[in-house]
Amino acid sequence: MALARAAGQAGPGAALALLWLLVRAAAPPAVCAPGDSGCLRLTVADLFDRVIRHSGRIHSLSTALCAELENRFPARDNELGKPARRCPTAGMLTPNGKEYAQKIPREELTYVILKLLHAWKEPLSHFNQHMEHHQELPDDSLSKAKQISKMVHELETGIEKVTEKMQSMGIISNSLHGMASSEAAGFSSTNEANMMSDSDFIHCFKRDSNKVQCYLKILKCRIMPENSC
Repeated sequence: MALARAAGQAGPGAALALLWLLVRAAAPPAVCAPGDSGCLRLTVADLFDRVIRHSGRIHSLSTALCAELENRFPARDNELGKPARRCPTAGMLTPNGKEYAQKIPREELTYVILKLLHAWKEPLSHFNQHMEHHQELPDDSLSKAKQISKMVHELETGIEKVTEKMQSMGIISNSLHGMASSEAAGFSSTNEANMMSDSDFIHCFKRDSNKVQCYLKILKCRIMPENSC
């Protein structure tokens, strides 16, 4: 607790570093000496709470950045008067609605979460490079874009660690080992992203970041129904 308070006082960067240090440390079973009150044992529920909060921060940042970009660069209209928006992950199959997400196998839902995050990493990296040439944008907007890209990498790593812990405990099977990175690596979303306006791009990411957070909450509830959620 003292470390957590110190990290919070030191700023968001230190807090995130502590967060993922705890996630990584929790992947193998904790070995604590009898009576060692300082030994930290994180449950699967604890780990889920951390990645859900992290995904919530990503969604909040993307919502704020989306509003800033829409104010400065109104969305383009096509000849029909509708926004010219095709999201980079439009071709990716994801559960349509909460009801369906509650029915698919837990391993498949975990895989969808990892696949979504992985698919956004490269487009976000290119988006950051593009944003750096926007001299009219305030530094705060550029900072948000960089934070989002970094936090997506952190979230993917954190969820991978939660997945490993669930597999080691027999909560889910090992069937998705290596699947997310191998299939998502063949999914190219960069071309679509390059053809979009900045505000459309972040709107799409905001939508998918909300999906990730919702799927994580559903997955936690399905694995730990005792939480009555």
